[in-house]
Amino acid sequence: MGFKDPKEQLRLLKKGIVDLETEPELLKKLTWSFENNKPLRIKAGFDPNRPDLHIGHTVLLNKMRQFQELGHHCLFLIGDFTALIGDPTGRNETRPALTEAEVKENAKTYARQVFKVLNENKTETVYNSHWMNKFTPVDFIKLAGQYTVARMLERDDFTKRFKSNLPISIHEFLYPLVQGYDSVALKSDVELGGTDQRFNLLVGREMQKSYGQAPQCIMTVPLLEGLDGVQKMSKSYDNYIAVEDTPRDIFGKTMRVSDVLMMRYYELLTDLTVDEIDQLKKDMASGKLHPRTAKVNLAKILTARFYSQDIAEKSEAEFNEIFVKKGLPDEIAEVSFQPAQDVWICQIMKEAKLTESTSEAKRLIAGKAVEINGEKILDEKKKYNLTPGLELVIKAGKKRFAKVIVK
Repeated sequence: MGFKDPKEQLRLLKKGIVDLETEPELLKKLTWSFENNKPLRIKAGFDPNRPDLHIGHTVLLNKMRQFQELGHHCLFLIGDFTALIGDPTGRNETRPALTEAEVKENAKTYARQVFKVLNENKTETVYNSHWMNKFTPVDFIKLAGQYTVARMLERDDFTKRFKSNLPISIHEFLYPLVQGYDSVALKSDVELGGTDQRFNLLVGREMQKSYGQAPQCIMTVPLLEGLDGVQKMSKSYDNYIAVEDTPRDIFGKTMRVSDVLMMRYYELLTDLTVDEIDQLKKDMASGKLHPRTAKVNLAKILTARFYSQDIAEKSEAEFNEIFVKKGLPDEIAEVSFQPAQDVWICQIMKEAKLTESTSEAKRLIAGKAVEINGEKILDEKKKYNLTPGLELVIKAGKKRFAKVIVK
């Protein structure tokens, strides 16, 4: 199979990682794999809570693809059983359970979208309902006996809810146990997850020990900030780029991010090495490379990732046609704003002197006469997180323009 030297593999795999439990164990597993010419079993699970994946999910998928490129066997786990429980991670209340029909429909779209990043021929797609639906009541009692309530309450979100007298349902304790058992069922050597999943991943290690298996190593990746640069990327916050967005939307949304967030995206979403990213920063600091050019290059990388290089080039041309050459005056008044959270779009328009009042702004939005960075605004209640470096080109009506720059 021709694996790379174990130490070189470890060096490559550590890029962008937050937690690694533990490095000596992973090196030992990689060495065994190298010496025996056998791939490790790499597991990553996704609950199909929503029908679409966004590029925040691809931070983990990129790491999984890296394992694939190094010759290892990747298990893409669709948690159709765990989705029925509802992941309590980061929640201050019990997550509403999805219906089985909703889970099945979402799972179909996940299986399609994931192969925009992973190599389909090198990926084994598995569903945890295949083994969990066979569990008897006795099996569940045995599973529940593997962990104590005290250990469960070590989990940050459970602790906060317990101290705040917020309800914790018994079935929520089952979630990390079932996720842990998935590692037993799949005999995983390494499990990947976001930093918010660290507790669940560690349960998997303990569960494997209880069932007589060698414990998996765990690797966590950062949670990607959304387009607002504040909240984690999520459809709930309307700050996301979906994997199945159109090329125009992927390119255009990427061009909206701040210069600071742009570098974060370079680090977590591209294949550039640490040295290449450092050089990029130096070139921008010296003036050799304009930040806008770097942002265009990032937008092209992401568009090509989910479509093709040719489509990425066409998206750039279309973007320039819309924003540089078409419909915009040669000079647009620039208005400086201070950083702020949850600023109402109508208030922004008023302060940018595009309208006399917020009422006028609401009327323009209702009449579909407002665009921001080429995207028509339809929600008069929309709010923006004004983060340093953010630029918004606002068109109100046919002839009024302003560029909002957050200092």
